[in-house]
Amino acid sequence: MTDRTTYVTLSGVRRRGWTDTMVRDLLGTPDVQGRDPRRWSLAPVRLYLLARVQTVERTPEFAETSALAPGRSAAAGAFAERRRAAVLTAIRAEPIEVPRLPGPELERRAVRHRQLLGARSPGTKQGTATPPVTSSAPASPGFPSGALVRWQVSYLRQALSRYEALLDGLYGETGRGEAERLLRWRLYEAIAAAYPALAGECRRRIAVER
Repeated sequence: MTDRTTYVTLSGVRRRGWTDTMVRDLLGTPDVQGRDPRRWSLAPVRLYLLARVQTVERTPEFAETSALAPGRSAAAGAFAERRRAAVLTAIRAEPIEVPRLPGPELERRAVRHRQLLGARSPGTKQGTATPPVTSSAPASPGFPSGALVRWQVSYLRQALSRYEALLDGLYGETGRGEAERLLRWRLYEAIAAAYPALAGECRRRIAVER
């Protein structure tokens, strides 16, 4: 994930495919500058927030400017490929910790999550809302067949949304799409392992997304 206190040097920005002109016009003044007391060189230190650099790289101005910069596209492509490989490796290695809840509690949370989604949806019609469930009673059995299973998987998937931070720094359609699919597959596999009763729905979602 991108740390808001992580900086990149001017050389690091150049390795991402930026030219000095692009740095001047699109990034402007460095976020940190001065002399590094650890070095004998009098050359000034120029550091840029990595989060700010990545934000600019997603703008139309950056795309337009980089298309005109000689040699930029090859450098950017090489960096993007390295980043894609690193993210895929991180997703494969990351331990997925699924919340372990008693069955009735998971059902209550899943129904509540569904209710909140319905309340936020502008297309929800009066009379079609999910039946209410109290915090002290188990979820009502009066739901459509398979609904509770689907809702529980959706709730757990939302509870694991913090792992989406692993995708930070991937903006290319192809590379990000591949990483997103791998991450979803790993999350559903982890949910299925933690809750065997939900494994069928998890496998169904993986198959649909493939």
